[in-house]
Amino acid sequence: MARPVTLTTGQWADLKLADLAPKAKSFGFDGLELGCWGDLFDVQRALTESDYCDKRWEIMKKNGLGCWALAAHLVGQAVLDKIDERHKGLLPPHVWGDGNPDGVNQRAAKELADTARAAQKMGVKVVNGFTGSSIWPYLYSFPPVPQKWIDDGFKLLADRFNPVLDVFGECGIKFALEVHPTEIAFDIYSTEMALDALKWRPEFGFNFDPSHLIWQGVDPVEFLYRFGSKDPTKNRIYHVHMKDTKVQLNGKTGILASHLNFGDPRRGWDFRSLGHGSVNFEEIIRALNHIGYTGPLSVEWEDMGMEREFGATEACAFVKKINFSPSTIAFDGAFDVDNR
Repeated sequence: MARPVTLTTGQWADLKLADLAPKAKSFGFDGLELGCWGDLFDVQRALTESDYCDKRWEIMKKNGLGCWALAAHLVGQAVLDKIDERHKGLLPPHVWGDGNPDGVNQRAAKELADTARAAQKMGVKVVNGFTGSSIWPYLYSFPPVPQKWIDDGFKLLADRFNPVLDVFGECGIKFALEVHPTEIAFDIYSTEMALDALKWRPEFGFNFDPSHLIWQGVDPVEFLYRFGSKDPTKNRIYHVHMKDTKVQLNGKTGILASHLNFGDPRRGWDFRSLGHGSVNFEEIIRALNHIGYTGPLSVEWEDMGMEREFGATEACAFVKKINFSPSTIAFDGAFDVDNR
């Protein structure tokens, strides 16, 4: 299949694009999903400097790389979140400003809208990202959480994101939420709630990432069949991350991870390099074929136990090996009476 295999660059933002691009090509990748932080892609420079996007493309084309999506996870997180000091390290200074929570929320929404404008200038059609969530802290309903608080959380999604999505629509860009813990949508049912709050508007869909579903006990394939479709008016799978997670429940561990940080072997689950975890990627490829997804397969490489250049090279080869096309014939078609 001609689906390109790309590298999600967020975990490589310590490098300049000019240094990362040749590395990614040497790892075997066809392109980059450019994170909007570090030296990778600067939204405001894209909007204010007439040649900025051309220069980004020059670096990538020099290395035989394409680009099909930008990633705006960090600024997106600040749109719905209740802002605290943790967000300061995620956000560019002009978005953080004086740190006043209401102002940060407003500036983050503006920056996300600007990202759609920058994507249009860059010539890509998808911006992946987060939404944040004002109601994530209420996940375990004790002390008991009034239903109105949850309803208000989804109303806040509509209030803050509809104006942003209007800009996405004007620019012809899709916003692809990475369904993920700490976001307004983190499993199948909360995803349905988010879509209902936004009236299933076509600018809002998903960056499918199985690694965040599998440890919750959600079957990633079921997510694809629920929200993907060959009918473009129904399809909401706008981008795909290839990322693995190892679930390692041994009677001592739990899925809430015990306040243990990533990489700690005592955790009940942890991210792993592709093919070293619990995700069944063959079934995912079959589901992607069934729903007609032809976009990038973007490797988001995270594994605290493996050297990243080795891991990225191995992961790229893994995806290319399993990236098979659907059949164009029925295997028993030769026996059909009409073919005799």
